[in-house]
Amino acid sequence: MSKPEEHCATARRPASELDALVEARTAELSALSTHLQELAEKEKSALARNLHDQLGGLLTAAKMDASWLQSRIGTDAAVQQRLQQLGTVLDEAMDVKRRVVEELRPSLLDHFGLPTALRAHLEAVAAQSGLACETLIAEETVVPGDVGIALFRVAQEALTNVVRHAAAQRVRLTLACDEAVYSLTVADDGRGIDLESPEFRWSHGLLGMRHRVRALGGELALHSTPHRGTVIEVEVPRRPPAAP
Repeated sequence: MSKPEEHCATARRPASELDALVEARTAELSALSTHLQELAEKEKSALARNLHDQLGGLLTAAKMDASWLQSRIGTDAAVQQRLQQLGTVLDEAMDVKRRVVEELRPSLLDHFGLPTALRAHLEAVAAQSGLACETLIAEETVVPGDVGIALFRVAQEALTNVVRHAAAQRVRLTLACDEAVYSLTVADDGRGIDLESPEFRWSHGLLGMRHRVRALGGELALHSTPHRGTVIEVEVPRRPPAAP
């Protein structure tokens, strides 16, 4: 006759195996999600380069040809008007190309760093939406490439949520770093969220932001109260300097 302890061990074993399986599958899905995010950023960067170099070159050549024709056609008012309209359309197409390229991969981030890219993006969002904005950014902050694009995408998604859902009047963006972490905060004075409500669910956007941060070993915290705004706080650990 078996002992009671043996029955308990047998009963616990399937649950333990199930927990291990769930943990393994969760780790696999997390790794897959990280890989897909990295792949998407590489594809966006490649597409942005192609649009800038190839489409940008074609549009510039077309603009130059239109200007050349306009200077040589003569005084035919109808033809001059159509060429002027063509020039206007080409200018608009070049502006669309520029905006698409910037949305795919912000050139300021690659050339001037995260502080400049964040400041420019917040100012552009505020100008388009009518938000009053405040930036508290340590301009000397130097952020590695993968951390920089992750923090930029988090700020981008957070500001998109503010514009779409918060009904806010003001937004504040803070970027800082110390010896241990990079810190990013986006705060608004909008309608807020009841985080204790059973109806509250993390949206796909929020989950994507949190996953980006956790993939770098950091944490994302969401603080909100109805009618008192929302704050998103991100901390990502700094990496030790490479050995000489």
